[in-house]
Amino acid sequence: MSVPKFKKLNLDVYKPGKSKIRNLKDIIKLSANESALGVSPKAQNVIKSKDSKLYRYPDPQSKALRKTISKIFACDENKVICGAGSDEIIQMLCQLFLNPNDEVIVPRYSFLMYRIYVNIVGAKVIFSEEVNYKISVKEILRKVTKKTKIVFIANPNNPTGTYLDYKELKLLRDQLRKNILLVVDDAYYEYMKNKDYKSGLDLFKSKENVFILRTFSKIYGLASLRVGWGYGSKKIIKELNKIKPPFNVNLMAQLAAEAALKDKNFINKSIKHNISEAKKIKNFLSKFNIYTNEVTANFLLLDFDNCFITAERFYRKLQSKGIILRNTFTGYKIKNRLRLTIGSVKENSKFMRATESIFN
Repeated sequence: MSVPKFKKLNLDVYKPGKSKIRNLKDIIKLSANESALGVSPKAQNVIKSKDSKLYRYPDPQSKALRKTISKIFACDENKVICGAGSDEIIQMLCQLFLNPNDEVIVPRYSFLMYRIYVNIVGAKVIFSEEVNYKISVKEILRKVTKKTKIVFIANPNNPTGTYLDYKELKLLRDQLRKNILLVVDDAYYEYMKNKDYKSGLDLFKSKENVFILRTFSKIYGLASLRVGWGYGSKKIIKELNKIKPPFNVNLMAQLAAEAALKDKNFINKSIKHNISEAKKIKNFLSKFNIYTNEVTANFLLLDFDNCFITAERFYRKLQSKGIILRNTFTGYKIKNRLRLTIGSVKENSKFMRATESIFN
């Protein structure tokens, strides 16, 4: 039987952080930047509700969620679009803006889905080099050509944990051509308490040529429900709604996301936990000559260049003890580095004890 002809895609497939180890049951997963404290109590109550009417299709426009977003972030609900994770919105932006001859600039070490969706629509990915694993405004501007259509950046960046301060971010927008769309991914902005940082939404709320991405998969703990949102000009939102699947955000995701946004106690508790635990782990690892970026998001990029064992060997040894970190030497292609998600107090303590046993 012959198979109808289809496109053969030449791209690196996204490989999620591992969650299982053969023959081991009690796994500590520190590979996916998930919430250290789980789901907020308010969202949990919604998820357990018996009145959710799951036999009905969800609101195709996520109106209640968009209204809550607009109130909490003081923005225009008509400039908000919700997606099945921010990934779906990245995909839709690529579908809307890009043609096969267009170019998209992506930092060398950045979220893999940017380049994957660009490749799927047939446009060309242009990598800008980073300086000491930090996005460089100068290097991005050097890569701009007449064909440049979009620049994607995450701030703070995944997987490096570094960030552009608000002056650098404003400079990037000012120096880019006006007809280039700057997409700023704010996935980890809630964790950022650095004084020289401002989110993309705070900086560019009124800009027509900036699009902001947000997610409920990190600090809000709703990774499994797949819900995110984007913010851009009304013209862009109008066109995105034409290509958006009709019921892309399920009812439970909409309700839980609304509740999670309102749970300020849980958010503040998560921020405090992340800062204290990340600092503790950072200081602990330095004893073994494993160094990291400064504390920003809910993960650290571990540098093994001055350590007597390699990142790959450390990764394997931890796995034998049931602890999974994010392997960055495949996919991201960052040599001798690992990404460590900040877990619960219990998980972090087990990670530190396992590390001590490896070095002693």
